[in-house]
Amino acid sequence: MDVESLIKRKITATYVTTAVTSIILALYMADGMKAGEPYGDGFLSWVLVYSMYVGAIVLIYGNLVSVGIEYLQKNWFIKHTWLYVLLHGLFGLVNGLFFQETTLAIAGMVAASFYAVIDRWLYVRDRVQQSSKLFWLFPLLACGLLCGYFQLLSEPVPPFSKEDAVEFATDGEGTATEYFPKYIGKADEMIHGYHVERETSAKEIGNETYIITFTERWKKGKEKGSWSLSYEVERQSLTIYGDEGTYPPYYQ
Repeated sequence: MDVESLIKRKITATYVTTAVTSIILALYMADGMKAGEPYGDGFLSWVLVYSMYVGAIVLIYGNLVSVGIEYLQKNWFIKHTWLYVLLHGLFGLVNGLFFQETTLAIAGMVAASFYAVIDRWLYVRDRVQQSSKLFWLFPLLACGLLCGYFQLLSEPVPPFSKEDAVEFATDGEGTATEYFPKYIGKADEMIHGYHVERETSAKEIGNETYIITFTERWKKGKEKGSWSLSYEVERQSLTIYGDEGTYPPYYQ
């Protein structure tokens, strides 16, 4: 057995199986993508996510099983391609059976069988000294075309404005910003004898990136103070930017 040829064949089969399986799984996620997110970007993200998991399983478990089957078939079993594919499919059921998940078992069987078919195809081509470049190019071409197709289907993403950033930063209850205005502006109220002014402000620091600041000022007789909390907000992320001042006494 030519070890170099074997390794090249198994790596190529791993790549093709991982890519094709990930693309198919990502296609099922296309309808569930978030509104406003470009379909092309979402599709590619899912392809990458699935590639990590599928690739790890095929690279480690799949190749160990495949090499073992190939060795046993060479020395003990009849060298039928159908038997080679069947044995791969049976071992592909293992993960699903282990987790008692029928869908996973079927997906594993199909992926393992597909791996075996690609592996045998590469084996035949290698014997007649034909190139395997097409196997490396096809998944990339398919992924690129699908990304382009989904990108064309995407509706234009509306601009992410200051008002959108404020809405994102004030969304939710039980947070430090719960009682602040959910708009850019000020609001007054009395709390335990303190005159309290709360202000929500927004400042753009980059392309659709804002600093949303929540400032609270209070006064009761000669006692007064202020406190502020800032967040850096982008379309899908919110991180604390900083805080300063003295925490209001009426919260303690």
